[in-house]
Amino acid sequence: MILASPDLQRKFTDYIRTHQLFHAKDRLLIAVSGGLDSSVLCALCYRSGFSFSVAHCNFGLRGDESMRDESFVRQLAKQYAVPILVKSFQTEAYAAEQKLSIQEAARKLRYAWFDELLQSEWEEGDGQWQLVSNEGASSHSASQKVGSNSLLKHQYLLTAHHLDDNIETVAMHFFKGTGISGLRGILPKKNKVVRPLLFARRSELETFAQANKLQWVEDSSNASTKYTRNFFRKELLPIVAQKMPQALDNIGDSIPKFYEAELLYQQAVDSHRKALLEYKGAEVHIPVLKLARVQPLNTIVYEILKEYGFRPAQTGDVVHLLASETGKYVRSATHQVLRHRAWIIIAPLQAAAQSIVLLEGEKGTIHFEGGSIFWQHCAVPKILEAPAHIAFLDAAKIDASLMLRRLKQGDYFYPLGLGKKKKVARFLSSQKLSKQIKDAVWILQSGNRIAWVAGHRIDDRFKITAQTKQVIKIAIVQDSAGNLARPK
Repeated sequence: MILASPDLQRKFTDYIRTHQLFHAKDRLLIAVSGGLDSSVLCALCYRSGFSFSVAHCNFGLRGDESMRDESFVRQLAKQYAVPILVKSFQTEAYAAEQKLSIQEAARKLRYAWFDELLQSEWEEGDGQWQLVSNEGASSHSASQKVGSNSLLKHQYLLTAHHLDDNIETVAMHFFKGTGISGLRGILPKKNKVVRPLLFARRSELETFAQANKLQWVEDSSNASTKYTRNFFRKELLPIVAQKMPQALDNIGDSIPKFYEAELLYQQAVDSHRKALLEYKGAEVHIPVLKLARVQPLNTIVYEILKEYGFRPAQTGDVVHLLASETGKYVRSATHQVLRHRAWIIIAPLQAAAQSIVLLEGEKGTIHFEGGSIFWQHCAVPKILEAPAHIAFLDAAKIDASLMLRRLKQGDYFYPLGLGKKKKVARFLSSQKLSKQIKDAVWILQSGNRIAWVAGHRIDDRFKITAQTKQVIKIAIVQDSAGNLARPK
């Protein structure tokens, strides 16, 4: 029987209500390791009258001790007469395959399984709970019956992270290097994951457990300081507390303030995003002059770029693009930031080859995915006939730079000899080209105008006339080897 512990119990229910973590009628899934924290969480949920199930991960990392933990959690679920779901993992094999640390591998496996549980319905049969359907396949709720069996559908996952965990997390983030989001630590609720013990110090949980004669098991790996969190918990933070007894309480008291500061910070960042970013398909365009006036510049640039895989150390390189010439770029693992005339353009790397800027100059060569392009200024040739992969354009009609990109929906030009505007897609269809060829078409753009549908037709506005004094000769070659075929 769970005895009364009014203080912790009241704080628990107040915290859930204040932060609107879940509703009393929701079906909860509690991640239970068998340790002190999750054992207390089960007791508090039981006393509060919440409907819950237990989920236990057996990572198979501690031999008999792992099996002991699983057996204990099964008994705990039996004590509370609640359903239990257990899964065993080949953690070491997964870590080696994915090239992850054991801790990171266990975390990925754990949350992937929890996500599966939250999206699924489970049915009891022969004393076991079996998967019935994935989300959307059934409309039954946890309280409904199918024959004599109940269907379980969980609304939230509860983990037993407490305030000491959060203090450790904030300290680790601070030493690793973090923005304000790292300083606010673990959130009480993120999507369907809820942490209703973040208000409580571990000492409070210990007092509750001892007063109510709760049982739990100890994980022997918690004693090892080879793990970063254990080093902070066992060695670093106790030393700090010896010199400054209120240090950990002060960090804990600061976490809600950091969270509120983050909200204000994010509101300011969102305001800048709204004023600066123009979304054009998969690309994001930012006016150079407008961005250059923003303060604090480095902070805003990083906040814009971080979701595209850029590291804090790359922020300065991107800021330098504001004063660079057209064609300069910085890349992350997934995206490219490009300076193109009066714009900074963010594009996925897959699409980066679709926005290749030809730099200013008399001649040059650029290799891109699937081909190469060569250009040079020269005198007007006596014979203008050339293979399809070569174009002659009036240099005086070209802007200071040219951009090579893929065809976009709505593109139009004035095909040479046609005398009127036509959408590029319709022009290509009229040429009886296969879909494969049309999908591989490149566009050479001058300013906001198409100068050449590469390999097919130049735009009439850029043709050579009797008044032409100089031309730009351009050759584009597309092949798997990327070989360059230069005009003779």
